[in-house]
Amino acid sequence: MTAETPQSPDQAPDHSAQIARMVQLFETITPQNISRLGEFYDPKARFKDPFNEVVGIPAIGHIFAHMFVQLTQPHFVVTQQVLQGQQCFLTWELRFGFKGFKTSQTQTILGATHLVLNEAGLITLHRDYWDAAEELYEKLPVVGGLMRWLKRRASQ
Repeated sequence: MTAETPQSPDQAPDHSAQIARMVQLFETITPQNISRLGEFYDPKARFKDPFNEVVGIPAIGHIFAHMFVQLTQPHFVVTQQVLQGQQCFLTWELRFGFKGFKTSQTQTILGATHLVLNEAGLITLHRDYWDAAEELYEKLPVVGGLMRWLKRRASQ
């Protein structure tokens, strides 16, 4: 096959083992193993979520590291995954505690991730989708009341 010849779906590399390893890392990520992201991301990978848009493994690692600074015991639980060729879609729950209030109450954010892989199975695009207003802001004191009020007003 030449570089100009597109791969048919049956010739596309099988990335299922790599996705399983990625899911395992996401579900067990800690400040100590963030350095393993280089095993899964292309050096020029792009990452986007409701708060960040960065390029490169160090910047992506910083986002994960910052999560541990802002939250208590954050961890992901991947609930579904779909892999088709070089596209992967994961649904997940981020379970965590807030620092500073409701510290004994476990919080949950529901979200989804779209991953695009290169031929080698490395992530070139990581795009997280979750509703910051519903999943985060509504749970915060003061801001939460305002967000719930806005939601009620918008639905009338």
